[in-house]
Formats: sequence, structure tokens, C-alpha cells
Amino acid sequence: MAQDKLAALKAVKLFEGLPEAQLRSLADIAQLRALRAGEVLFEAGQPGTHFYAVVAGKVRVYRAAPSGKEQILHVFGRGEAFAEVPVFEGKTYPASAQALEDGAVVGIARKGFVEALRRDPELSLGVMALLAGRLRAFVTQIAQISLKEVPERLAGYLLLLRTAQNRDDLTLDMPKGQIAAYLGTIPETLSRVLKKLSEQGLIECSGNRVRLLDPEGLAALAEPR
Repeated sequence: MAQDKLAALKAVKLFEGLPEAQLRSLADIAQLRALRAGEVLFEAGQPGTHFYAVVAGKVRVYRAAPSGKEQILHVFGRGEAFAEVPVFEGKTYPASAQALEDGAVVGIARKGFVEALRRDPELSLGVMALLAGRLRAFVTQIAQISLKEVPERLAGYLLLLRTAQNRDDLTLDMPKGQIAAYLGTIPETLSRVLKKLSEQGLIECSGNRVRLLDPEGLAALAEPR
């Protein structure tokens, strides 16, 4: 089990470059947890006791309104860390986290992690860089939702997937209902926009596969001059 935790931590981007001894210290206080698709890891308002990183699968972090409408804030994949802000604040989780597919996470308790940061300035700098990157991503997402129409948001999302997957034949990383929530719209509108982009010759859709036929055209749509 100790080796499993060590291997999981080595795959976390936040801990890249840490010496083996420091990783072993973190492994001593880490916990591995298997998740089933749909399982809720924590809910908004619960005490922020742990910081997590994805070992396998995908985890969505989202906010839910009393009406039941959800807004996905981010989807985290293997090696990505999340829920680090409550660790520093010592407060509650500001959002909920749920597994999108079967997988696993590694969790580190707040107290042990804060002590590790105090001992290791390099780790502290890494966490600061992670938080700065997360803030930049949220600012971009807010701009996408508040300032752009759905076709522009979808075009930007597909181009981000293209960068992540390094190809034009894409596999959607979430169910379409989840993608709609992430883009701040509803599934029916997303379906209409996908059809419209297909009719315009920008993309070709088949199930959860999307082929980008005109990436330059999508870029022009995502960032109109």
C-alpha cells in the first residue's frame, strides 16, 4: 500500500521534482480511495478536511443551486490536484466533487499537508503556482460564460480538447449533459449548436466523438475579432 501511495503521488503534477524523501513523507500521511462513477467525494458546505489529487478516472467539481441547476467549475483528470483552497483557509468546501467514472484519488489531511508546506519552501511555491493557474482558469471560464454566446464557448472548449488530446479526432471527456453544464447552458441548446457547427462544416459528430474539420474556423468563432 505504501508503494501504491508513493506511485500515486509521483504522478501528481504539483509534486513534480520533489525528492524521493519528501514524497515518502507525504505518502506516510496520504490515503488512497477508490471511487465509483457517480460517487460524491465531498459536498459544498462540509468541513474542508482533505486536499485531493486524481489517481485514475475523472472528478468534476461543481456548484448546485437550490433549483437543482448545476454549474461545473472544472473537471480534473489523472495527476491533477483539487480542493487545496479549503486546506489553507481551514473552512468548508466551497463546491462539491463527484466521480464521473470509476477511478481513485489520493487524499492528504489538512493538518499534515500544512506541516509539510512549512517544512518545504519548494512545495509551498509549487502550491502557489497551482493556485495562480487555477485562478487564471476560473477568470477565463467566467469570461467565456458571461461574455460569449454558446457557439463561441463550445468552439473554445473543442479547441482546448484538441490541445489536450493533440489531435483533430476528439473523444469528449464528459457526457454531453455535463459539457452543457460546464459551458453554462442546457443539453438541448448544446445539441442545436453541435448540429449548427456540423452544418457549417466546422465539425463532424458521432456519439462521443467529434472530428474537427476546420480548426481555423473554430478559432475564428471562439475569438471573434
